[in-house]
Amino acid sequence: MTEFWGYLRADGSVGARNHLLILSGTVYANDICERVADHIAGAVAITHPLGRCQVRPDLRMTRRFLANTGMNPNVGAVVVIDHFREEGMTAEDLAHDIQTATGKPVATVNIRAAGGLIAATQQALYYAADFARMLSDLRREPVPLSKLLFGVECGTSDTTSGLASNPATGICSDLIIAEGGRTIMAECTEWMGCEEWLTSRAVSPEIAAQIVAGVKDMEQRALASGEDIRGSQPTGDNIVGGLTTIEEKSMGACKKSGSAPIVGYLEIAERPASATPGLYVMYGPGHGAESISSMAAAGCQVLVFNAGGGHTSSHPIMPTIKITGNATSYALMKDTVELDVSGVLRDEITLEEAGRMVFDEVVAVASGRLTKSEALKAHNSFAIHRVGVSI
Repeated sequence: MTEFWGYLRADGSVGARNHLLILSGTVYANDICERVADHIAGAVAITHPLGRCQVRPDLRMTRRFLANTGMNPNVGAVVVIDHFREEGMTAEDLAHDIQTATGKPVATVNIRAAGGLIAATQQALYYAADFARMLSDLRREPVPLSKLLFGVECGTSDTTSGLASNPATGICSDLIIAEGGRTIMAECTEWMGCEEWLTSRAVSPEIAAQIVAGVKDMEQRALASGEDIRGSQPTGDNIVGGLTTIEEKSMGACKKSGSAPIVGYLEIAERPASATPGLYVMYGPGHGAESISSMAAAGCQVLVFNAGGGHTSSHPIMPTIKITGNATSYALMKDTVELDVSGVLRDEITLEEAGRMVFDEVVAVASGRLTKSEALKAHNSFAIHRVGVSI
């Protein structure tokens, strides 16, 4: 049985990190969140441009992304900072969601109620300093791999992605699931053309129907905006990398899901209600930052991001391991890419050996090894999916 070293939480989950999250409830609290995080050991700020003047479905989406991110096991405590009041999206609403689901410590600060920016900063610093000291008492403990919820993503895909890095990550996913773990694959725009393969792995007709409906819904939403997905996918860097159609891109992208049964279908940023081992597929766009943020909100502790062209993408609270099967991309981007599995294409290593390399890296990072982006404090990939207009 494989184990990793993690932080045990009150709700039974296990964190691969022990972050203090400084969470912005609205665009007008972003600067204070960053200022507080800069002054407190172990604190990470999550900021965004939303939380105000959104249509109700969008406001509910923002609340789900923010609250569920606070629930992620990698977060030990949260300070939520709000500006004034948005009905249904206050700091107290977010704190209630997080505390009810997880029991973790959460404090709220309202800039106006505190008496302005300076007073609110002082209040948030006191809360954050106390939480930081409390979290410093926690120690990692060995836990079974069945406690891991693993995310898989790909971006800047090229012809090597579907031949090396994505299938290697799929093998890693199968190894995790064989030990009782769970995997999430999102980006339903990149299931297009592979629906039959995915539905053949679904454990029920209902999940199979949801997979087909998810692809159709995303396509219809794009068409309603006047855009055919086939006109923007593959993207420019995909085409430079040798991909010619969305179906060709999908066939490579879906390989990162491995071969395990699909045991659940999730809405975007939804937390799995079941601990059943297996693959969960999630509705959502191919937009990388939105996609990995939705998997962090679902509770993934670690994510592998396969990048044919290399990448800098990294989520603020979920370690983001980058892998490429393109030796040139690795040479150009090795300051942020962890693994080069291009040896598969030169017959230097087998796919199974590459999958084991990915698996070993995932277990090491879950146990505390910093990703290259974490070492650089390069956290550029938090984004909230939108469904409507600003009002």
